[in-house]
Amino acid sequence: MKRNLTKSLNAWKSSANRKPLILKGARQVGKTHILKEFGGAAFSRCHYLNFEEDERLGRIFEQDLKPQRIIDELQFYLDQVIDRQQDMVIFDEIQRCPKALTSLKYFSEEMPELALCAAGSLLGVTLHMESFPVGKVQFLDMHPLSFDEFLDGVGRERLAELVRQHDLAKPIPEMAHEQLWELWKRYLVVGGLPEAVNHYRERQDNLYEAVQIVRKTQRDLLDAYLADIAKHCGKTNALHIERLWRNVPAQLAQAQNGSAGKFKLREGIPGIRGYERLAAPLDWLEGANLLIRVPIIENIGIPLSGYAKENRFKLYIFDIGLLGAMSGIAPATFLKYDFGSYQGYIAENYVAQELRAAGDKIIYCWQGRTAEVEFLLEKGGEIIPVEVKSGRVTQSKSLKVYAERFCPPKMFILSAKNINHSNNRHYLPLYMVARLED
Repeated sequence: MKRNLTKSLNAWKSSANRKPLILKGARQVGKTHILKEFGGAAFSRCHYLNFEEDERLGRIFEQDLKPQRIIDELQFYLDQVIDRQQDMVIFDEIQRCPKALTSLKYFSEEMPELALCAAGSLLGVTLHMESFPVGKVQFLDMHPLSFDEFLDGVGRERLAELVRQHDLAKPIPEMAHEQLWELWKRYLVVGGLPEAVNHYRERQDNLYEAVQIVRKTQRDLLDAYLADIAKHCGKTNALHIERLWRNVPAQLAQAQNGSAGKFKLREGIPGIRGYERLAAPLDWLEGANLLIRVPIIENIGIPLSGYAKENRFKLYIFDIGLLGAMSGIAPATFLKYDFGSYQGYIAENYVAQELRAAGDKIIYCWQGRTAEVEFLLEKGGEIIPVEVKSGRVTQSKSLKVYAERFCPPKMFILSAKNINHSNNRHYLPLYMVARLED
């Protein structure tokens, strides 16, 4: 599958001050696949090492962390020559070997010519360790396929390029807009996990069969995530983490007026109250990239982080397809796009996911006494409000309240309608959210 991250990988390869690369992301988003594919295409040879599959690899790092000795031993392990100038080496599931993670510091200092990549599903949980090579590595984040990547993945390349390249000063051709809207509804069902997208692509001529196998795939993936939690967290912690994760779609389903509300800490884990006691399970889920946390603020200023409180936030699931599976929403309900108040929080979750994939690591929500703007972005010293409308009605009392109070230079309204502009208000289709910066 064509992934937008390839551009960043090429930039890393060509960097004059290249450091070892750490690719972060949830399990099953395609980290291993893209590294192998990139390594095979951009280098003379790609050497793949998985610390989860073979525990013997960890022993190589026990003696010391000298890069030359490690490479010598890896050559015997692989029975291949590793060309430090021309080859790429992948350390996969590196969180299973903390010393290998620490060794990246020494590879950066003593062997900078070697193209070394590391990946792991639970790296976000592991990176707090004291021996982590701060300042000696480069990070990239990988997410589920965004909507334009999904279009590429299911053979709609022309529409994908239209989403990426269309002049936002003009409306999208109406026929293309209709096609994109229908495909966007399918994306809500399928989501962006590569295995689910592959199954949909192979069977898309029979939509009923396609969405049935997609839902089964998503249920299997959910079981795999729960198994990860049980494997790495201990019985009690795993139980708390699992309950908190399942509670996120349950609370989203309680949304009033179609808008997701503040996450209610008292409902997060039965019998456990207070942010302090929920912080560890929540941090684990965030570190595993299974949740998107959006701080809620009441006042605004640069930087927005100065107005955030750690115990006021919304939570979203990292993949829109998994949210549908966890919520038990039938695929036909998405395709008809007629599911009442569900439309609002589904659209919000989709926008949060797309903003993250587009590079917005932290996004905020503004709430006044009687008004709410779903998302705030901080761009070039400006604070940009983004209102999410799940249908064709774009009037917004909340945005009017926000505009009167804060006088933003520009505002965005995302909806089912085509592109339109009115003074400092910019109307975009929901499927174009990744183009906000343009």
